[in-house]
Amino acid sequence: MKNALFLLLTAALLLGCNKEDKKAEAAHASDPALVAPGPELLAQLQLADVSIRPVAETLRVAGRIDFDEQRLARIGATVTGRVTQIDALLGQEVKKGEVLARLNSSELSSQQLAYLKARSQLELNRRNAERAQALYDADVIAAAEVQRRASEYQISVAETRAAADQLHILGVSPAAVERLGKDGAVDSVTPVVATLAGVVVERKLAQGQVVQPADTLFVVADLSRLWAVAQVPEQQVSQVKVGQSVSIEVPALGNERLVGKLIFVGQTINPETRTVLVRTELDNRDGRLKPAMLASMLIEAKPVERMVVPSSAVVRESDEDHVFVAEGDGVFRLLKVKLGPELAGMRVVQSGLKGHEKLVVNGAFHLNNERNRKAMEGA
Repeated sequence: MKNALFLLLTAALLLGCNKEDKKAEAAHASDPALVAPGPELLAQLQLADVSIRPVAETLRVAGRIDFDEQRLARIGATVTGRVTQIDALLGQEVKKGEVLARLNSSELSSQQLAYLKARSQLELNRRNAERAQALYDADVIAAAEVQRRASEYQISVAETRAAADQLHILGVSPAAVERLGKDGAVDSVTPVVATLAGVVVERKLAQGQVVQPADTLFVVADLSRLWAVAQVPEQQVSQVKVGQSVSIEVPALGNERLVGKLIFVGQTINPETRTVLVRTELDNRDGRLKPAMLASMLIEAKPVERMVVPSSAVVRESDEDHVFVAEGDGVFRLLKVKLGPELAGMRVVQSGLKGHEKLVVNGAFHLNNERNRKAMEGA
């Protein structure tokens, strides 16, 4: 009797367990994100907790190669005149002081005549002052006459100096002013000279054109050093600072990486693009870089504590990133996550995890294959 009762209870328990197993299997079958691997595959899986680590993310921003503004000269005429000769061609290398063009200027002629007139008057007043002093010493004229002559001479000195300064403003050198005073030969032709050694990158004049001092006729640039400039979004500007190491990729050079340091971070935000200008300096003595080339600037930001998962834990499903989260009793759930790019074998978690999960960090690929197989068999 007792044996019969024991057998009956045992059968009831086994029947209950089978029902629970069937319920669990039915639950797994109804949820395609769940998978319960067999003992052999389960033994191959390696689990680990989601970790928090300091991550130095790399910001990639679009930029370009640009002129070094400190090595760029915009050259114009010092007087109003008509272009009579053009000596420099676009792309030509020039030296500092080299003549780029010549102008014929009536303004220059008028100022030279004014200088010669002031110089002549100076000489006349000098002689009058000396003669007046001699007559005063001979007690022929009064002291007031001597003072008047001396005053006229001092005024002539100031006028002559002012006329010479005006010629200097018009681009006439002190030596040329001195020669003008001695020879008296007026020359209405004035040169436009390079103020910087470099390459002519712009030429904005034509033969016979009338130009003004405000006009830019030539742009000369020293291309041995250039800038790489980029616009950093305002949300990321707190991660950049002067002195940071950056890499520049130039597609025209086969995405070769050039290394530099940030020399400038803007203090204002562009209200239209919501970005901040950053700039680095590049050596270009080999001449490979050209202004206006497209470039990408990679800025290594300061480390920030972030939630990360190993790259080996990530599986791609429906063109999206997923990880397997342990749910206990040998059951795992495929969970969609949003991750950042790989950094030293780790992926930064942007969304999808809370931080307390236990993940499959080794064997996730095979586990996903098992999940897909069971899903197909269930279908």
